Amino acid sequence: MENQLSRLQERLDAAIRRAGRVIVAYSGGIDSAYLAFAAYRLLGEGMLAVIADSPSLARSHYREALEFAATHGIPLKTVETGEMEREAYAINDANRCFHCKDELFTVLERERVSRGFDTVAYGLNVDDKKDFRPGQQAAEAHHVVAPLAEARLTKADVRALAQAAGLAIWDKPASACLSSRIEYGRRVTPENLRMVEDAEEGLRALGMRQFRVRHHGTMARVEIAEEELATGLTRERLKQISTAVRAAGFQYVAVDCDGYRSGAMNEILPVEALLRTR
Repeated sequence: MENQLSRLQERLDAAIRRAGRVIVAYSGGIDSAYLAFAAYRLLGEGMLAVIADSPSLARSHYREALEFAATHGIPLKTVETGEMEREAYAINDANRCFHCKDELFTVLERERVSRGFDTVAYGLNVDDKKDFRPGQQAAEAHHVVAPLAEARLTKADVRALAQAAGLAIWDKPASACLSSRIEYGRRVTPENLRMVEDAEEGLRALGMRQFRVRHHGTMARVEIAEEELATGLTRERLKQISTAVRAAGFQYVAVDCDGYRSGAMNEILPVEALLRTR
């Protein structure tokens, strides 16, 4: 196992070296956090992590991202992005992620040029390539590199490397931007993002770890990890969930019988839309 992890790390290190002096698009999630950690360990001041302070990034996740970088001495800069001002983003169609990442990489490219870095990198892994991710098209358009994917690392590989490095985030639940919780066709607005964030913070306060609150207007659809579903949701637990979510402004609360799954909002998209991004 140790030899296998060493080989994985060697492949990642080689991919990072090929990137040269690199700016890492950082969100605090396990993938971008481990990429930033590995790049700093390898390149020192030859890397810079940059995080976008956006309304679609939950405040708790932003604080955790800052804390991780500070704990490990990773150079970090916060920038502001303007995706909320893009109508193509706000209308929230199947290409929303493209417009978000296009804005992010435009800002990071300016940062790269002004600081004299060679490349911009982001935390795409090989598992991500199997999913519907229009943001990959934006990365390709901006010539953003993906060292984790280049090194053929899966999400499980990244977690294993983070655990071996002694990083507390190795088992951090997968996270995505708050906009991904809003049903396609419903506008991305500060208020809709706030409702999702407040509802999820309320569930987090109940001790829940892996879940999503999906915004369907007056109704919230709550996806809960299979482990918690398997233990059975008592009437009391359901009442706690309903109270926490209603407090965020939703009128109705539904628990999804199929549980949590990444990218659930994409299940309604026509096949043609999925194929266009692959």
